[in-house]
Amino acid sequence: MSVAQRPRIGIIGTGAIGGFYGLMLARAGFDVHFLLRSEFTAVAERGLLLNSAVHGVLSLQPVQAYRSVVDMPRCDWLLVGAKTTSNKALAPIIGQAAAEGAKVVLLQNGLGVEGELRPLLAQSLHLLGGLCFICAHRSAPGVIEHQALGRVNLGYHSGPAGDVAARQQIVDAGVALFTAAGLDSSAMPDLDQARWQKLVWNVPYNGLSVLLNAGTRALMANADSRALIEAIMQEVVDAALACGHEMPQGYSGTLLAATDHIPDYLPSMYHDFAQQRPMELQAIYAAALAAAEQAGCELPRTRALYQSLRFLEQRSLGD
Repeated sequence: MSVAQRPRIGIIGTGAIGGFYGLMLARAGFDVHFLLRSEFTAVAERGLLLNSAVHGVLSLQPVQAYRSVVDMPRCDWLLVGAKTTSNKALAPIIGQAAAEGAKVVLLQNGLGVEGELRPLLAQSLHLLGGLCFICAHRSAPGVIEHQALGRVNLGYHSGPAGDVAARQQIVDAGVALFTAAGLDSSAMPDLDQARWQKLVWNVPYNGLSVLLNAGTRALMANADSRALIEAIMQEVVDAALACGHEMPQGYSGTLLAATDHIPDYLPSMYHDFAQQRPMELQAIYAAALAAAEQAGCELPRTRALYQSLRFLEQRSLGD
């Protein structure tokens, strides 16, 4: 991809996810613009720093950083790394930052997030889902700790691309952006199915990290918590199948084995709870439970986990 062909990319939500992918794209030569709120001053003054176990220590300075979307140029691609809890408030921001016919990629966890945001966006915008397989968190303003992985897979949700070929062309262009930045990426033919697959990991590990105050290493080392993880995974697999989505054979076992080999990791929900931020309970739990119930599938362990997390969040936030 020549410099002349490289699009302008906007990062909406420069946390661990948006910061990581934005930094990697910028260092690969793309024209990347970052929208920040509380961390604007730190990033504008000191740039972004990535301490990566995979790529080494990388920095980006200066950063094209903005405190307000009105100061940003309109972008051809928008990568939304903000939490799903703020999606409704993000819709006007996305509208202001998007060039005509822009591609909006939700780098978010959970189920149904594109469907909730779609009615709030202009019909001229393409909406894609981006599933990030990465262990990363912020350790300080503008500082990202990257422990493992980094793949991001893309799928087309909705927009003016009217046929399969046109949609595939857009997804392939997005995949090319990430591969040009040295990151693994691939196209997903069925976005809903892919989101269910990711829930198989996210549902047990995110919630149990909060409930048991433990990272993946401790959760996997204890026989009781490991058995609970496996049981919750199977519930999510069963729900996906009930909703009409195929799952790879032995998928839960594959995820358990993969988690055994990553460094000790505290999922994003753990950090949200520790910092008294709203957790993504709607996208990761409530949406999946509702879809499963509609398909006639009950998830008792998942529902108990969700109810426990709601109690903890309401007490933490004083709601």
